[in-house]
Amino acid sequence: MLKRVLVAPLNWGLGHAARCIPLVRSLLAAGVEPVLASDGESLALLRAEFPDLPAFALPGYGIRYSSANMVWNVGKRLPRVVWAIGTEQQMVERLVRELNIDGVISDNRYGCFSRQCPSALITHQLHPRIPGRASAWAGSWMLREALSRFDAVWVPDAPGEPNLSGVLSHGAQVHPHTQYIGILSRMEVHAMEEEYDVAIVLSGPEPQRTWLEERLLEQALALPHHSILVQGKTQQKQQHYFAAEHVEVVSYLTSGRLNELLLASRCVVCRAGYSSIMDLAVLGKKALLIPTPGQTEQEYLAEWLGQKGYVAPQTQASLDLGAGLTALQHTTGIPSGVMNHRAYEPILHHWLGK
Repeated sequence: MLKRVLVAPLNWGLGHAARCIPLVRSLLAAGVEPVLASDGESLALLRAEFPDLPAFALPGYGIRYSSANMVWNVGKRLPRVVWAIGTEQQMVERLVRELNIDGVISDNRYGCFSRQCPSALITHQLHPRIPGRASAWAGSWMLREALSRFDAVWVPDAPGEPNLSGVLSHGAQVHPHTQYIGILSRMEVHAMEEEYDVAIVLSGPEPQRTWLEERLLEQALALPHHSILVQGKTQQKQQHYFAAEHVEVVSYLTSGRLNELLLASRCVVCRAGYSSIMDLAVLGKKALLIPTPGQTEQEYLAEWLGQKGYVAPQTQASLDLGAGLTALQHTTGIPSGVMNHRAYEPILHHWLGK
């Protein structure tokens, strides 16, 4: 049985770290000692959630979404990304040796694997949406090469219908040991009295996160709804204040507090990140989804789920909070309880050797 496991999520918004939280909880419940590793906001979130667990800083990838061109955003930082992946691989091998780590779980950190112990990668993008035929071919080839370094690939979705990721995770096999582990969410459903009309939950790469916060706050102040805005700033001292009598602002919330907030809100406004979508699926909340400009995965998910009538999608460039909230009247929300968010547990226990 594996007794000590390294858990290393990507720091690209808070979603990757957030969806690792239920895995860490399950490891603890199984008597396994988790060791945490990430950087930036994601590392801060993990340390806030699990202050008693050892946590290590990995090199940051440094991606910023300054334009709506994904290839340009990533391409201009590619040397930094390649360096970070190589450096984190060396750091992981050292941690495995020095801490007697028995297994590695990486969430989209392609250098976080070890040749000394079993390594599993969590990803929902087996077929990423990359604009341009040449770029798409090169990206697919690079992805297959990166996946081949892992013993297993875990997809946080259902293998068939219904599912949440569509063509991103379903199609031709790209790794021989791919398992669909069901959705990963730190949210739980329980009775909660409604307190807010709108919960705005922000995350994602800068400077787009800040730009969206400024525009949403400005529009929320002009509307009559009782709103609360969670900035997603885990690296600063926690702050909670009223921007107006009907608009609250909080820097960040731990999982339990965020869970209560979402349950106490009539609807949610957030990015179209996959982890946020999995949370919405557990809670069954109606949501206005605003993809990060240039993040083709989010643009696809918002459009696809919008076509199903589950959510109301809106672009950041044409952001109109009032119109978006009105459009929610014609959505159903992702049906709560349809997706199994405990399906990963037997797969995790089998991997641990229990």
